[in-house]
Amino acid sequence: MARLFYPAARRGDVVEVLFGNPVPDPYRWLEDGDDPRVRDWAAAQDRLFRACRDQWREREAWASLIDQMSSFGVSEPPMVRGPVMFLTEQHRGDEQRRLLVVDAEGDRRVLVDPMKIDPSGHTGLYAWWPSREGERVAVQMEVAEQPGSDIVVLDVRTGEVVDGPLPRTRNTSLAWLPGGDAFYYVSRVPDEELAPDDMRLHRRVRLHRIGTPWQADTVVFGGEETPDHYYGLTVSADGRHLAITATAGPAPRNDVYVAELVDPQAPRFVRIVDADAVRARVLPRFLADGRLLLVTDHQAPCGRICVADRHDTDPAAWRTLVAEDPRAPLDECVVLDGPALARPLLLVARARHGTSVLTLHDLASGRPLADVPLPGAGVVSSLRASVPHGHQVWFGYCDAATPPAVYRYDVVRGRTERETGAVTAGHTPKIRSRRVRYRAGDGTEIALFLFTAEEADHRGPRPTLLYGYGSFGMPMRPWFFPLAAAWVGAGGTYAVACVRGGGEEGQHWHDAGRGPHKHRAVGDFNDAAAWLIATGRTTRDQLAIYGQSAGGLLVTAAAMRRPDLYAAVIAEGPLCDMVRYEQFGLGCTWTDEFGSASRPEQLQWLLAYSPYHNVTPGTPYPAFLFTGAVTDLQTGEAHVTKMCAALQHATGSDRPILMRREPDTAHAASPASKERTLTADILAFAGEHTGLSPRKTATPLPETAPEPL
Repeated sequence: MARLFYPAARRGDVVEVLFGNPVPDPYRWLEDGDDPRVRDWAAAQDRLFRACRDQWREREAWASLIDQMSSFGVSEPPMVRGPVMFLTEQHRGDEQRRLLVVDAEGDRRVLVDPMKIDPSGHTGLYAWWPSREGERVAVQMEVAEQPGSDIVVLDVRTGEVVDGPLPRTRNTSLAWLPGGDAFYYVSRVPDEELAPDDMRLHRRVRLHRIGTPWQADTVVFGGEETPDHYYGLTVSADGRHLAITATAGPAPRNDVYVAELVDPQAPRFVRIVDADAVRARVLPRFLADGRLLLVTDHQAPCGRICVADRHDTDPAAWRTLVAEDPRAPLDECVVLDGPALARPLLLVARARHGTSVLTLHDLASGRPLADVPLPGAGVVSSLRASVPHGHQVWFGYCDAATPPAVYRYDVVRGRTERETGAVTAGHTPKIRSRRVRYRAGDGTEIALFLFTAEEADHRGPRPTLLYGYGSFGMPMRPWFFPLAAAWVGAGGTYAVACVRGGGEEGQHWHDAGRGPHKHRAVGDFNDAAAWLIATGRTTRDQLAIYGQSAGGLLVTAAAMRRPDLYAAVIAEGPLCDMVRYEQFGLGCTWTDEFGSASRPEQLQWLLAYSPYHNVTPGTPYPAFLFTGAVTDLQTGEAHVTKMCAALQHATGSDRPILMRREPDTAHAASPASKERTLTADILAFAGEHTGLSPRKTATPLPETAPEPL
């Protein structure tokens, strides 16, 4: 491969001295996306990428394969409020999902269609919160990576806007009061009240009454002393109590406050969980008798379910209802208390060896009553029961070979059935999923999921795409992923490494790979690659790695440490400059996960693995593809530009270092056609550098017929 001529990028002489450490930052100037020099340089990178993409012989074949693998219809469980069911669907050709309602007679109609609001496809349905009675719904739309994200309230019967918009509500939580005339929500302080360079969250919990201007909304919680806190809101069924969780960024611990709503505009809160003292996640919900059901990892790294009086401030007073299972981390639970049941029940979802199990328990005693049948050995998500009372639970289900579908479990009948009206169309290969274990350098056993075609001859190495994340306690599971299905359908192996820093083994697994231990996640990932090569499943020239967001940090850092292991690296919306990540996007809220460069010891943690600061001139680096939104409000776009420039300057190989920018998109959500185009480009790049061709596959791709609506 001929060496590329990269757009010239001036290397500046910026060197910051941090606690006695000289930290060079030659591409600091690329942080200013409004600078004409930066725009010109980025435009030249865009032209370079398009010129290289035009030479990828298999790009159109990959695009066709991805289109076949895509699933459509209803893939998320509905919300049932009184007689009304709220659900979303997205069909082939739709750029965004629509919000539908189904009434008691089964009549379906579209309540919100983003394409009618914005035919360009850049406005999406972000979130929706039906009132308990199902008569109103608060809806939040989001325009691709614009900071504004407003809430409007619709009359469900007519579809008309009856209130709003309420501004500055990005990443909000919302809880209706009974009657549907008021709700609590979270919004940011107006920009004019903040310093120009203040990037902290500055959120407040407010009470809004339908028909009143947002300027009159009363602040009921939050203040200057907690500028980086996220708030979660829960109101009891009778409307007499409000619970608030307060978390500093994504920290694995939170405060819990409870208030009686004698006056909803002036609740008096009692802190029943002190995050600094308990140092655990505690998620509350109100039971019908006024007590609290607490889902927590306090003294239970894999999670347990407790019952407590709403005035209990000592965790020693909590009664364990469902004990921890050290081999099956707790995912979620839902209460069933409909009149058709002899007694209230609790449905609990856990993950055993990466796949879901559902068990039914007596709510009073916690005693297990039954195992709930599932469609297969896959992943369950989003347990949702009827509100206010019910005996049915809806949940999402998928596995490596099965696109997401919605199922309904009827407790009275004891049956699990696929929800009618869910539409899935497309081709999916027959995929064999296996969970193996390998040893990290320190002897720790790490789980690795391997996905291959069932009919494939498994002898000998094959092109492999290795994925990882390893941050924020997020567990990796054998989900259906169109990119993975297409790779396997073309004859490759798709692998997922469950490195430390994730949540696959509970909170202790997260702790083992965050903060001062983040280097372990990087080492675990490289050890997975070395294991795949040593066992003959792939070779260095057939191995590509892929990560998104914090996973982009993982794979980029791994390649800086062991460039000899990989043929290609794809980093989507990554973090790369870990000394200055707090200056970009929401980075200032992530210091609990990574550490802060403002503290001497933590600066050393960051410098040890920060990709941007570990680029070594003359190193024969793998091929790199950095992808990201032109405006990324989550991680900031400077990570991509600075890392791309640094590698283009340093690499000693002929393998390309490319940057793919996407305008008018978000960090993790885009119009469907742009998502498919991005996926096709990622696969074409990986295939180009590992030798995998979608034209050579003999794997059968059976069609999944759509169900009638």
